[in-house]
Amino acid sequence: MTGDEHGPGGMTRRQLLRHTAWFGAAVVLTVTGGEVISRIAAPGEAAAVDDPNALRFVQISDSHLGFKGPANTAVESSFSRALTQINGLGYRPDFVMHTGDLTHLSTPAQFDQVKQMMGTLNTGHVSTVPGEHDSVDDAGQKYRAAFGAGTAGDGWYSFDVKGVHFIALVNTLSLEKLGHLGTDQLEFVRKDVAKLGSDTPIVVFSHIPLFAMYPAWGWGTDDAAQALSYLKRFSSVTCLNGHVHQLFTKTEGNITFHSATTTAYPLPRPGTRPAPTPVTLPAGKLADALGIREVSYRPGRPGLAVKDVKLA
Repeated sequence: MTGDEHGPGGMTRRQLLRHTAWFGAAVVLTVTGGEVISRIAAPGEAAAVDDPNALRFVQISDSHLGFKGPANTAVESSFSRALTQINGLGYRPDFVMHTGDLTHLSTPAQFDQVKQMMGTLNTGHVSTVPGEHDSVDDAGQKYRAAFGAGTAGDGWYSFDVKGVHFIALVNTLSLEKLGHLGTDQLEFVRKDVAKLGSDTPIVVFSHIPLFAMYPAWGWGTDDAAQALSYLKRFSSVTCLNGHVHQLFTKTEGNITFHSATTTAYPLPRPGTRPAPTPVTLPAGKLADALGIREVSYRPGRPGLAVKDVKLA
């Protein structure tokens, strides 16, 4: 495929690369005339804010505890480094969200290990959504036993922090080719946001992207359009996902999508290999592909600031 040919996802490879974010760049989301605009921040603009009323949280993703392979022979160690990095940020995040594939094979021992490790985080709360590796053989039952308290259905839920409304979705069950939400969860989203004012900032978490990043590899959700239609009236909507093990940013109307990197191992860029299998990097280069994400929001301002940081 040449740089301008269209891949299965409907975007050219050149467009895919242009939309891909990079570490160390702070992407500030602002709202102008009801449209979310993404731009690179000026130095220090997206740093941790001193305002005590500001919202600050961290996203981590795809720790894959239990993975054994040359792409990362010590995923537990790199995940531990990520947690240490969060605890050393210089502020206490309001919460930390893990956007799925906490484990690699969804065994009870792996769930126990990741829960204990995340218990060391200095944060107000730890939240999660499941990945497909967290429901390998039981439709997510072991995941929900470990992390499903207070959730509805197959593990979805919502909550509010400092004026921002958060929705945590499950799109990794009933998988065929793409992610899937299902009728019950779509109805949950519709009812959940019906009571909110249109100026309420919305953040949606999922494991698989809620946009068609690369459907040929299953990087999309087949009924996401219905869920997102309930969010069109809101001035600021941000969707944060995992699954693809790489940074990616895309804006569609009032919604900005940010795919997160991983703490385990990278996957190939869309269309560059036959399949999305783990990539083994040259010695000493793995940490450059792993990282965490800081997000902040000041009440009264229209946008969120998103900063991706390499694993230290």
